[in-house]
Amino acid sequence: MNVTRFGKAPAYFPDNHFGMQCVRLQGHEAGPSQSLWLGVSTIEPGGHTTLSGSGVEKHYVVLEGTVNVQTDTGEVALERHDSCRLEPNERRALHNRTQQPALILLAMPYA
Repeated sequence: MNVTRFGKAPAYFPDNHFGMQCVRLQGHEAGPSQSLWLGVSTIEPGGHTTLSGSGVEKHYVVLEGTVNVQTDTGEVALERHDSCRLEPNERRALHNRTQQPALILLAMPYA
């Protein structure tokens, strides 16, 4: 078993993420994993990512607050415990348009 305490989860710094603090819960520098990794991003008010995609699918679950997920086909506001899946190469941007921080869980297979 590999346990990562949230307060000790290693930070990572993805490109094109603004007003966000990102930590890994499992996989990569957080510990061994064969197929996927998990991370949590705290998105400050006004924080966002740019509209971009990656070659693997992504799964998001909002843990706290509201996060707007924008794709080339539209935008949806996800609230606590709402989730979405993005296809490989589907471009997405995350936005916190509120005055409160938001937390979002990311599950993503290794590339």
